Amino acid sequence: MDAETHRPGSGHVSRTEKQVTIERYEQVDVFIGVDVGKGEHHAVALDRSGAVLYDKALPNDEARLRTVIGSLKRHGLVLFVVDQPATIGALPIAVAQAEAVLVGYLPGLAMRRIADLHAGEAKTDARDAAIIAQAARTLPHALRSIQLADEQVAELSMLCGFDDDLVGQATATSNRIRGLLTQIHPALERVLGPHLDHPAVLDLLQRYPSPATMKAAGATRLGNRLVKLAPRMGRHLAEQIIAALSEQTVVVVGTNAAALVLPRLAEQLAGLRRQRAEIAVEVERLVEAHPLQPVLTSMPGVGVRTAARLLTEISGKDFATAGHLAAYAGLAPVTRRSGSSIRGEHPSRRGNKILKRTLFLSAFAALRDPISRAYYDRKIAQGKRHNQALIALARRRCDVLYAMLRDGTLYESRATTPAFAA
Repeated sequence: MDAETHRPGSGHVSRTEKQVTIERYEQVDVFIGVDVGKGEHHAVALDRSGAVLYDKALPNDEARLRTVIGSLKRHGLVLFVVDQPATIGALPIAVAQAEAVLVGYLPGLAMRRIADLHAGEAKTDARDAAIIAQAARTLPHALRSIQLADEQVAELSMLCGFDDDLVGQATATSNRIRGLLTQIHPALERVLGPHLDHPAVLDLLQRYPSPATMKAAGATRLGNRLVKLAPRMGRHLAEQIIAALSEQTVVVVGTNAAALVLPRLAEQLAGLRRQRAEIAVEVERLVEAHPLQPVLTSMPGVGVRTAARLLTEISGKDFATAGHLAAYAGLAPVTRRSGSSIRGEHPSRRGNKILKRTLFLSAFAALRDPISRAYYDRKIAQGKRHNQALIALARRRCDVLYAMLRDGTLYESRATTPAFAA
């Protein structure tokens, strides 16, 4: 691989940084466990001997958070641990960092397993906060450190989340349009439905929202309207529309109401697509400004959106080996054995679903790359189905990605790349 200097700010946690965190842990005097909530949190503070220093509800307010943390700092070095570092836990983390105390979080799976070791089955904020504080005091290996927020990654995470919302709304709106067209004129839906992602078709539906208005306009007017936004296919699509309209002579009940709804839905879908385009520009700007952008995008199948997702889901996290990253992504197979009747490996149902989907789609896009395609074809020849071969490819690419991020190196396209040799 072509070497590139791994610059600061990439989100990778080195062994030296990890050792410093452990050394400082030995100096901690106060362990604060916080069960975060929307309106208010619950905090429990323990000293090193396990004595309770604080156990109260805590409003989600900066002034109150500073007051509590400040009062507990009088007892010595403070470790502030939450069960959710993002969304509703963002303000407590930011305040704790501003107060210059150690900050960490207890992952959800570890939290549930530790909770099973405590007496009682109650699920309350106070109990959860106490469990977090006890875990912080007695199980330091279960904690994860939280670095100062990478502003670029934080912005990317918010923009990608908003883009996901827009995708969901656009899909629902598109399905609604196709459903209405199928109801009133199936032949017309077969022509327009596959092209709803084109702005020319959405513009046409806003101007001519019913089969009757389209038929009255004729092929020439429809074509003139379409070629403004679709120069190459406008005329041909207009002819297809007129041909489809001739296949149905009856007017279905509800057509008049659909003519009122369709232009509004088309306008809504066009607006959603414009918003996605605007978000894509900002995401591209942030990705290009990130130090890891050259490393990530050097890999086949990794574009701007994929790189953004990789940054939001991996940056700031530390993985000891490539296998740990694959397990986190849910790509590592799970071995199940019980006596002689149950044996084998099965796909994991756990892991980071967003990261798994990103790596899966990236592997699919990488099939244009000769090396990735050869590996995929080899898995197909071994009897694996399409999705199984893609998951295997995504797993292998995950190993390569780990090495690239660890060493700060660019992807090498030679067929002799060790990661793709098996």
